[in-house]
Amino acid sequence: MDPATAELAEALARRTEALCGVLSPIGHERALCDQVEAWARALGLGVRRVKDSLVVQVDAGAGAEAAREGRPRVALCGHLDTVPVHEDDRGPPRREGGRLIAPGSSDMKGGLALMMEVAERLPRAERFCELLLVFYAREEGPYLENELADVLHAADELAGTELALCLEPTDNVLQLGCVGSIHATFTFEGRAAHSARPWQGENAVHRAGALLAELHARAPREAVSGGLVFREVTSVTRIEGGRARNVVPDRCTLNVNHRFAPDRTLQQASAELRALGERVGAEVELTDLSPACPAYADHPLVRRLLERTGVAAEPKQAWTDVARLAAHGIPAVNLGPGATAQAHQRGEWVELAALERGYRLLERFLRA
Repeated sequence: MDPATAELAEALARRTEALCGVLSPIGHERALCDQVEAWARALGLGVRRVKDSLVVQVDAGAGAEAAREGRPRVALCGHLDTVPVHEDDRGPPRREGGRLIAPGSSDMKGGLALMMEVAERLPRAERFCELLLVFYAREEGPYLENELADVLHAADELAGTELALCLEPTDNVLQLGCVGSIHATFTFEGRAAHSARPWQGENAVHRAGALLAELHARAPREAVSGGLVFREVTSVTRIEGGRARNVVPDRCTLNVNHRFAPDRTLQQASAELRALGERVGAEVELTDLSPACPAYADHPLVRRLLERTGVAAEPKQAWTDVARLAAHGIPAVNLGPGATAQAHQRGEWVELAALERGYRLLERFLRA
């Protein structure tokens, strides 16, 4: 490894380590937000704080000049929070075998480190675009509690952004679009009875059998967006019923998670779940609704990214905030150094070499 690469790799490792050293499980992002805000202000960058989230103008004061030059605006986005921390992971970050082991290292503090490093190392004169950084809280929870929504409504700086990159863990692969997600509670009502005389009641768990049988037999539906194939799937993820071993259950509730492809709107996907409930005799309550996002494969800045970096492109078979950004009129894609298989894991790690590679990919895209 040449000295310049070694220096960059060590800088990224140290920055990721420092970010991971401040635990920030969802709902407890303030200390980390304070730290990132102090970093941005010390560099003289423009900062807008919204609750425990930040919009950082790397090219503060250059808005009028940017408008004259017609330079596009690009935003790099990452969430500050992690899932709740496993008790075994509460020690300090540590390096081992070329990896940094710490909560949030892959999802997604390694990505945050890249954002900060780019802001310091790649000056405006060497970029083709104006650059914004968005650090936001509460991504790992319900859709309606995510602070990116507050940022998008409060921060005028994001208006006119031509492309946003979410540095979610993607193994340094460009993941386009995302599937939407709806959680729904399906409730089956019955009538309690002694289990020795079930004919005197109606078993609500048995009534749920038609739903379970239909979903068990249902093959994924494939849909194309941007030339990429997304798979639409519906799964029962929780089931509850019964109050005693010798009582026929009079109520059964199931959580149904519907992951729908970008060719369907949130309204269409919701209607499909309600129709399913009517067909199997269940009451349906939609509890968490997140839209899908198109792939944007033909967007000129996405084409630039692919041409400049040579990375592979694949569909995002999960939900990320690219959908929220797209709903706000900002085309967005996923590209980050974290390992997708490490997200939410006990003993989470990120490859240090992946951090350096991820930085180089961003640099190639952003350079003039």
